[in-house]
Amino acid sequence: MADRILSQSEIDNVFRNIRDHEAEDNASKKAQLYDFRRPERIAKDQIQSIHLVHENFARSVGSSLSAFLRSHIVANFISVEQLSFADFVRSLPTPSCLVALGAHPYEDNAILQLDRALVFIILEMLLGGGGKATLKVERDITEIERGVLDSLFRIILQDLRFAWQSITTIDFFVQSHVSDSQLLQILAQDDAVVVVSMEVRVGENSGLMHLGFPSMLIKMFREKTVQQPASRRREATQEDHARVIKRIKSAKVDLEARLAGPSLRLERLVNLKVGDVLALNYPLSKDIDLMLNGKNKFTGRIVTAGQKLGFQVNTMAD
Repeated sequence: MADRILSQSEIDNVFRNIRDHEAEDNASKKAQLYDFRRPERIAKDQIQSIHLVHENFARSVGSSLSAFLRSHIVANFISVEQLSFADFVRSLPTPSCLVALGAHPYEDNAILQLDRALVFIILEMLLGGGGKATLKVERDITEIERGVLDSLFRIILQDLRFAWQSITTIDFFVQSHVSDSQLLQILAQDDAVVVVSMEVRVGENSGLMHLGFPSMLIKMFREKTVQQPASRRREATQEDHARVIKRIKSAKVDLEARLAGPSLRLERLVNLKVGDVLALNYPLSKDIDLMLNGKNKFTGRIVTAGQKLGFQVNTMAD
C-alpha cells in the first residue's frame, strides 16, 4: 500500500476537500452575532438628521441657559445611538434626575436625564449661589428642589421644541419626575430608543444630559428627516428670508422688565413679615434690563403710557 500511486481523480478529490474546508473556515470567520430582539430600526440617513437637529439644539440651549443663569454655560453634542430601552435604562445612574416627557400631539413619551452633579450645581445657582461647589452629593432630589428646577426644564424644552421645528411641530412637556430609572415604564424592554448624549459645562464643572426618543416616533417622520440634510446645504434666498419673516410676525414673545436686586439669605426671606422693607440698592437713575424670552435685549426705564405702565427703550443690550 505504501508504493501505491494515486490516480488523477483521487488527487483532485484531496485538493477539492482542502478547498471546501478553507471556504467553511473563512465563512465562519466573517460571521457576526446578531440579536433579533434588537434590530436596527432607524436608517443611517435618519440618524444623521437627528445628529444635525441636536447639534443645533446643543448650541441653542447653551446660550439660553447662559442668559437664564447669568453664567457661562456650554453644551457640546457627543453622540446619537440606538439602544434597546432596557439597555438605556441600565446605563443610567440611580438615583438620577429623570424626567418623562410628553410629546403633544403624539402619544409617545421621551426621556430627559441630567447628571446629579450638574443638577445640584444649577440648583445652587438658582438659589443665589455661585455654582462653584465641587462637593459630591449622593442623596436624591427633593420635591421642593424639583419645583425649583421646573424653570430650568422650561428653558431646555423650549429650545428642544424649536430644534425639532425643522422636522415637525412637537410640544415637549414635563409629564413626571422619576428618581429610579427602574421605575420608568413608558416603553417595552425590547423597544428601540434613539439616545442623544451631550456634555453640559457650568464653569469648571461638567455633567451629561441624555435625551431618549422612541424609534417609532422618529420613524413617523422618515421623509422629512431624510430631506433635511439636503435642505440645510442650500443657501437661503431673499424669498426664503421674506417667507420666514412673514411667518414669525405673528409669533408671541415674553417681555419682562427685570430690576436686579441684592442677594438675600433664604432664612431672612422666610422670616419676612408685613411691614418689612427690603433695600434694593438700585439707583432710580439707572436703566433696567428688558428680557425677551429670557435673554437680555434692551435697557431702559419704566414709564407711564396713559393708564398703563410702559417701557422706554434707551439702548440695545451688549
